[in-house]
Amino acid sequence: MPPDIELFSLSAGGVSEPRADWTMAAREHMKAALAQRTRTLGLAADFFDERQADEFAEPIGLQNAVASAIWVHHAGQRTLPLPTKHDKLDWSLGDSVRPIAQQGGQRYGLFVFVRDSYASAERKAAMIGLALFGFALMPGAQVGYASLVDLESGQVVWFNPLVRMTGDLREIDSATETVAELLGNLPVAP
Repeated sequence: MPPDIELFSLSAGGVSEPRADWTMAAREHMKAALAQRTRTLGLAADFFDERQADEFAEPIGLQNAVASAIWVHHAGQRTLPLPTKHDKLDWSLGDSVRPIAQQGGQRYGLFVFVRDSYASAERKAAMIGLALFGFALMPGAQVGYASLVDLESGQVVWFNPLVRMTGDLREIDSATETVAELLGNLPVAP
């Protein structure tokens, strides 16, 4: 699927302001980095464009909801583990994703989600000023995940969260490094 990416500028007060120009650049960098990484891993990958992805808005929305649940209950922050899951990645989208397999001819779907934020000049000034008084402000963060779904069964077979204070998707080298981090432990059949 096309990577779901959005970049923000953090105001002095911490308000996230979407930046379309940064987001567009980051999407292109991430697509290029994903294409390169899949080739490096020896995977045959076809990438859906935005128009194709729009046709599957419902199953993609379901995948986003399931990924959010995985984030909360299994992977990311693990704030509310579910006792019935026994720490297993046991999540499914059911047969809702089967039409994606039928159109694309692929067995697995890779979903990538990233939100990245950067301190504005005003926030940087506030960070310096407050540091003089012993207070710290966060400059921004990179949060996301990569999820691999079996498009025949709907089973989520792999999920990798990303939470860090580094990375800059506005630059191709950093986007390449972010993709390496997201796909670092992607299971690849021999």
